[in-house]
Amino acid sequence: MCFERRSSGSNGPQPDMRRKTVLYARVSSVEQERDGFSIPAQQRLLHAYAENNDLEIVEEFIDVETAKQAGRANFGRMLAFLAETPSVRVILVEKTDRLYRNFRDYVTLDDLHLEIHLVKEGEVLSGESRSHQKFIHGIKVLMAKNYIDNLSEETKKGMAEKAESGVFPHRAPVGYRNDKETRTIVVDPERSSYVRELFQLYSTGRYSLEDLHQRCLNDGFRLPGSASPIPRSKVEYLLKNPFYIGQFRWKKRLYTGAHEPIVSRELFDKVQEVFASHGRDRGLYRVHEFAFGSLMLR
Repeated sequence: MCFERRSSGSNGPQPDMRRKTVLYARVSSVEQERDGFSIPAQQRLLHAYAENNDLEIVEEFIDVETAKQAGRANFGRMLAFLAETPSVRVILVEKTDRLYRNFRDYVTLDDLHLEIHLVKEGEVLSGESRSHQKFIHGIKVLMAKNYIDNLSEETKKGMAEKAESGVFPHRAPVGYRNDKETRTIVVDPERSSYVRELFQLYSTGRYSLEDLHQRCLNDGFRLPGSASPIPRSKVEYLLKNPFYIGQFRWKKRLYTGAHEPIVSRELFDKVQEVFASHGRDRGLYRVHEFAFGSLMLR
């Protein structure tokens, strides 16, 4: 009897022998605008590297830092993932200053006994790396921290210059909006009238903060970008904010803004007088029933 010879496993699925890795990419809002620094550019580079080096990317962790939201939430998630997943010991990253912000990051990653591929620098670091290679890498980590510190200083300097020129260097308060095209703060035609009405009502001295807060809840008045009702504390902050008379506070200083006032100085001062008289005149308040207003703002 003649039997056909078959190669073992030739028709079955072949095991994936590629080493597993995570991808980490980071960019600041300033760098995002520069060609070659963008997240997609980093991802393309790292995916091509993985393909050419028999590496399988199992997770991607991306951080985009802005002046308002500094910090790397996904860097922390990556550390947690690597600590919980001993089968993954490789990180792919574009270069040193994408991965580290300070020397503590270096120590934390070193304690996880990882293999770090710095693709643009052509370096692979691990516990087996030569001492001289680790020394040079440590210098690059310190240089990365210096770069980040300098970037932070320049950002703060830019914000201070904006404040000096009368431009509020932050997100506009309710009643205004940030115009991305002109990079100025302009009046929100819908919410500004509602804000002005809150000032007018409170200036009479016949309404408490709780009255106005209830009115906001009834009318569906919300802060821009928020799905939650406006809290009472924000109503009080609104009524005490000099932004609405063309000024703003920044770093404990009061600046004259270039934006258009929503309320007059006279009305604003009257509201502050009512706040000052709260303790003495609390008995003058009475409960007001507000009908649902026409401004159902989201």
